Amino acid sequence: MRQCRLPLPGVTSMVNAGAMSGSGNLMDFLDEPFPDVGTYEDFHTIDWLREKSRDTDRHRKITSKSKESIWEFIKSLLDAWSGWVVMLLIGLLAGTLAGVIDLAVDWMTDLKEGVCLSAFWYSHEQCCWTSNETTFEDRDKCPLWQKWSELLVNQSEGASAYILNYLMYILWALLFAFLAVSLVRVFAPYACGSGIPEVLSAAAAAGVSVAFGAPIGGVLFSLEEVSYYFPLKTLWRSFFAALVAAFTLRSINPFGNSRLVLFYVEYHTPWYMAELFPFILLGVFGGLWGTLFIRCNIAWCRRRKTTRLGKYPVLEVIVVTAITAIIAYPNPYTRRSTSELISELFNDCGALESSQLCDYINDPNMTRPVDDIPDRPAGIGVYTAMWQLALALIFKIVITIFTFGMKIPSGLFIPSMAVGAMAGRMVGIGVEQLAYHHHDWIVFRNWCRPGADCVTPGLYAMVGAAACLGGVTRMTVSLVVIMFELTGGLEYIVPLMAAAVTSKWVADAFGKEGIYEAHIHLNGYPFLDVKDEFTHRTLATDVMRPRRGEPPLSVLTQDSMTVEDVETLIKETDYNGFPVVVSRDSERLIGFAQRRELILAIKNARQRQEGIVSNSIMYFTEEPPELPANSPHPLKLRRVLNLSPFTVTDHTPMETVVDIFRKLGLRQCLVTRSGRLLGIITKKDVLRHMAQMANQDPESIMFN
Repeated sequence: MRQCRLPLPGVTSMVNAGAMSGSGNLMDFLDEPFPDVGTYEDFHTIDWLREKSRDTDRHRKITSKSKESIWEFIKSLLDAWSGWVVMLLIGLLAGTLAGVIDLAVDWMTDLKEGVCLSAFWYSHEQCCWTSNETTFEDRDKCPLWQKWSELLVNQSEGASAYILNYLMYILWALLFAFLAVSLVRVFAPYACGSGIPEVLSAAAAAGVSVAFGAPIGGVLFSLEEVSYYFPLKTLWRSFFAALVAAFTLRSINPFGNSRLVLFYVEYHTPWYMAELFPFILLGVFGGLWGTLFIRCNIAWCRRRKTTRLGKYPVLEVIVVTAITAIIAYPNPYTRRSTSELISELFNDCGALESSQLCDYINDPNMTRPVDDIPDRPAGIGVYTAMWQLALALIFKIVITIFTFGMKIPSGLFIPSMAVGAMAGRMVGIGVEQLAYHHHDWIVFRNWCRPGADCVTPGLYAMVGAAACLGGVTRMTVSLVVIMFELTGGLEYIVPLMAAAVTSKWVADAFGKEGIYEAHIHLNGYPFLDVKDEFTHRTLATDVMRPRRGEPPLSVLTQDSMTVEDVETLIKETDYNGFPVVVSRDSERLIGFAQRRELILAIKNARQRQEGIVSNSIMYFTEEPPELPANSPHPLKLRRVLNLSPFTVTDHTPMETVVDIFRKLGLRQCLVTRSGRLLGIITKKDVLRHMAQMANQDPESIMFN
């Protein structure tokens, strides 16, 4: 998790330090705010209950002050709208970056094959748009766009031209890969991967919204897959961020079609009940693919983390890119960008399509409208495309296993959809040809007459894409919504639902974890998945620390420890916080202090408050303790103390404790009996206990 700066509760005016006696008025150091209080270090879990309490206190204080003057009232309005302003900025930035990325990806993909002579920053399509010599029949060819062999050696055909274009393709791929991994390694370490395992709700919603033109699906994805703590306010703000991002992307119009959707399709044939069987088969394939991918990818990523391979991320990216480029170039379906490939696989074959996938044998006497072309026998181009797609499918399955998780910004949605779309298109063509050549079979007799447009292979590609994406991520509701927003195919929700549910059932039969949950556990993020049920009859006392034979719990006393004592305790332990008790004898709980805030408070007190030395007494009470007259300044740190930490009794069922951690977003809770501190349960303790109850080794769970 990235560092999250959170506002400090309302602060009061600072009281000047008084005389150096135990009864003098002493400064509560946090009355004057200092940097980094209320923040979390990288990869530290946010204590949502504590932050909600802080936010409530802050809001209450701002509201009470708003009646004092116009300026305070304006500040209260600004505070009330601050969250929405942040969401607005996230949406604007996400939409703008998505538009720029979409345009840049098209240009960089085409740059591997050639360059535009009139303007080198134009992609192939943009270059030919601007040419007056481009005809509709040869719309992919224009004098202004030249392949590298034409530009460098003035040859467009022959072995030498092919080899030169091949080498330039590999060279550009290596250059782009090196640029990506270098930027991640030097400037943005958090940018590697998809970003989804790092549990950021509104950002994920905005990202899916602009990546697929699916604002509603983005919010549902955030709710279904990203968050375990998702209050209603977060839902509203996530939807607002996704909406702004979608509007921003629509204004940029990177696809040139005035649409938000990436793969807009328009099918002219309805689906039939008999087609549910191949749709379900695609769901089975998606579930099996998801299981295979998760197991193989996690095994490879674990090997990367536990061997010397992980020490050379740049070399790994370069080697994998070189292998990918060498294998991908000869096949036209792996040479092009994955987005272009999916778009072609989703498309229906109209009269003006020039793709190999649409190379059917036409009836010269056909007089049907161009948008209602009947099923036709496949031509040589379709059969060529079928075996090329089969090879591309195998290649994509294998290479995706090794590429996901490398130290580059990369996601899994598009690669998974490509695998499913290729499988689905091949199944669709197979069903189409069966229906054409065997229309008298009982399965086709009632709905596929000769000369009718019965089967739409592009629909099978869309269903296959949904099935494979569902098998990998285990999404259901959000997946269906994303797919129909992505393609505009609203009337095909039932096939999408059938494939998504089937893929989830099949994949769940081999393991409940989706790819993101698996990477969360691999990376050591303390994530409590709401999908995991806990039905064991254990108690809080079975999980809390310290246990029998372990050292006693590290605690702070309210008014008897020196600054040096606390600094020593912090140095010798790595706990994120410490319970504060009245005394070690009574163990009566009064609150909880965070480690980071103690460190910052002591550091700043030494720098800014005179008289604070190692043997100064630290106290968390309102009034200072009775001290000898010659004692050094005591340090009052009551405001770093959480006076209402969440507590449970030692006989609380762990089923209830797990539910509390999930629904309240707790970081830790304290275990008491009649107000006396007995121990502590952290989120990591809960996860280890759940692993133990599932017959796993709890010590095998490693946390970052």
